[in-house]
Amino acid sequence: MAYQRITQLFCFLFIVTSMTVTAQTLDIDADVRARFEYRHGFNNLFPDNTEPAAFVNQRTRLNIGYKAEKLQLFVALQDVSIWGDTRQILAIDGNDSFSLFQAYAQLQLNENWSTKLGRQVISYDDERIFGGLDWAMQGRFHDAAIIKYKKDDFMMDIGGAFSQEQERNEGNAFTIQGFFTYKSMQYAYLKKSWEKSSASFLFLNTGFQNFTGVDNDIADGVSYRQTAGTYFKFPVEKVNIAGSAYYQFGEANATTDLAAYQVSLEGTYKSDKVLYGLGLELLSGTDQDGDSKNKSFFPLYGTNHKFNGFMDYFYVGNHANNVGLNDIYAKAVITTGDKSSLLLKGHYFSANADLTGDADKYLGTEVDLVYTQKIMPYVKLNLGYSHMFASDSMSLIKGGRPSDNTNNWGWAQIIINPKLFTADLKK
Repeated sequence: MAYQRITQLFCFLFIVTSMTVTAQTLDIDADVRARFEYRHGFNNLFPDNTEPAAFVNQRTRLNIGYKAEKLQLFVALQDVSIWGDTRQILAIDGNDSFSLFQAYAQLQLNENWSTKLGRQVISYDDERIFGGLDWAMQGRFHDAAIIKYKKDDFMMDIGGAFSQEQERNEGNAFTIQGFFTYKSMQYAYLKKSWEKSSASFLFLNTGFQNFTGVDNDIADGVSYRQTAGTYFKFPVEKVNIAGSAYYQFGEANATTDLAAYQVSLEGTYKSDKVLYGLGLELLSGTDQDGDSKNKSFFPLYGTNHKFNGFMDYFYVGNHANNVGLNDIYAKAVITTGDKSSLLLKGHYFSANADLTGDADKYLGTEVDLVYTQKIMPYVKLNLGYSHMFASDSMSLIKGGRPSDNTNNWGWAQIIINPKLFTADLKK
C-alpha cells in the first residue's frame, strides 16, 4: 500500500538522522521526470484500422544515502505512474504505484574487500548484459549479494541471487514468470584498466524454473543458461574503439540446448563540435523453419533500449528465441550550444538467421533523432523522434502485421534531479 511505503520512508529518515553520533555524511536527492509519448508503430508494426497511442508517464524517486567509515546505506523509493491512472480524490493510490527501487548496505571489510547486500542496480561496461535500464521509469534492480575486490586498476565482483516470492515451509518452486525472470543467478566480473584502455570478462549463470502440466503450472526442475564474454575499449590515434563478444550456452529450456553468440565493434572520432560513430552488432538467431538447437542470443539484464534503435523493435520485452539481428549503424552527436546537443543515428537491420521460405533478410531501416537541452541546474529537456522504414520481411517476425503503414514515435521528456540535502554528521 502507498501509505505503508511513506511510513517506511519516514521511519528510515528518523533512524538515519538520529545516528549523528557515529555517522559521517547524509545525502538526499530527488529524480523527478515526466515523459510524453506519441506511439504510432513503436515496438511493433502499426496495424490497420487502429488509433495511435499517447500518454504521459512519470517517475518520482527519492534517494537517501548514508556513509560512515566502513558502511554505506542506500535507499531509493519511487512512484511510477501514468498521468490520470488514479481517479481524483481517491483515498488511496488505486494502482499501488509506490515501490522500493533500491535498499542495500555495503560493508568495507578491509582496504580491498567489501560486500554489497540487498536490492541494487547491477551495471557494467556499456550495459549490454547488466544495466540499470534508466530509460524505463521503473528501472531494473536485482535482490542480490556481491563480494567486491578492488586494488589499483583491477576490480572483481562475485555476485549471486536466489529468488522466491514468499516464505514457505515446503517446496521452493518460483512461479513468477516473465522475460528471463531468474530463480537463481551467479556471476563473476573482472576488469583491468590502463591509462586510456580497459578490458573486462564476465561469466554469468542463470537458472530458470521449468513448468509442465496442462496449465503449465507444475514445477519441473530448473534450466541453466551460461553467458561468458568480454568488453574492451582502446584508442587508435584519434579514434576510440569499443567492442564486445559473448557466447551463450547451456539449456534454452527443459528440452532444448543453447548455442548463441553476440559480437559488436564501434569506432568514434570527435572533432571540435561533432562526435562521429560507426559500428555494427551481430546477435545470432534461430532459423524460422527450425533448428536442432536454440541459437538465439538474448542480452538478458542490460539496458537494451540504448541498442538496436530507440523504437525497441528488438530485445526490449520481445524478439526472444527469434531470428537474431545484424545491426549496422552510424551516428553523429552535434554540439549545438553551450548546453545543448543533437544526436542523429541511423540503423540498417537484417535477420541473422534464415527467414521462412528464403525471404529477404533485410528487415528495415530506422532513423533516430534526440535533442538535449540543459535548461537550468538540475533540469534537462529531451526531445526525440524516430521513424522505422520496415521491409516486408519485418512482418514475418512481428506476427504478420502489415509493413506498409507509417511507423513513427515522438516523445518529450523533462528530468529534474536536484540534491535536496547534504550534511556532514561527524561527531
